[in-house]
Amino acid sequence: MVEIGPGRGALTTHLVSSTPHLHLVEIDRDLAAALKEKHGASAQVHAADVLRFDFKQVLGANTQPLVLIGNLPYNISTPLLITILGQLQFVGRMVFMLQREVAVRLAAAPGTRSYGRLSVMVNRHCAIERLFDVAPAAFVPPPQVFSTVVRVVPRRQPLGGPVNEVSFARLVRDAFSMRRKTLRNALKHYCPDAALKQCGIDPGWRPEQLSVETFVNLTNALGIDSKDREPQLDC
Repeated sequence: MVEIGPGRGALTTHLVSSTPHLHLVEIDRDLAAALKEKHGASAQVHAADVLRFDFKQVLGANTQPLVLIGNLPYNISTPLLITILGQLQFVGRMVFMLQREVAVRLAAAPGTRSYGRLSVMVNRHCAIERLFDVAPAAFVPPPQVFSTVVRVVPRRQPLGGPVNEVSFARLVRDAFSMRRKTLRNALKHYCPDAALKQCGIDPGWRPEQLSVETFVNLTNALGIDSKDREPQLDC
């Protein structure tokens, strides 16, 4: 089990008794030192930036997939989720507390206002389940927003089947960068009319109307050149 951002260890105190192989990833070196002093006998502390952390290193001889857990810092929750997508082969499941707005976007269905780039990118590879909300009063000091605990489980096979992941990420980025425009206008630099017709997509639709599978089909139909670096998600 890996706890991300344990801070002062409020959750860690409960986790140390539930697993014999607990790892803590904390970027603040002072907090990491305090965690090591308090829990060093029962947990391994990594003073590291989780956005650059190699989760494979904590597996060791253990062949069981990792469980990632944590009350994620709200300012890095979106880029962290995308970073973890690149290491899913080491992950069995994740249980995170997120800002409720982010949790809603993660679990959003096509055709809803909250459905967007983050929804498509994460749901292609993971099943998302919203478990329960946590009110501001549960924190000291209380934040201005509600939080939500989610369970994220990697899929055995990504939704939509094979696709060039770089091309797929680029198409999804470009579509939602102008989400108020129709797909024909938002993707006009792709000359998409023939591909949209091939996939049975109305050119007058907007990106939030497309499922993950449809985005995969459209990527393959367009045959996008993927020589560029993979774009970074900025939701």
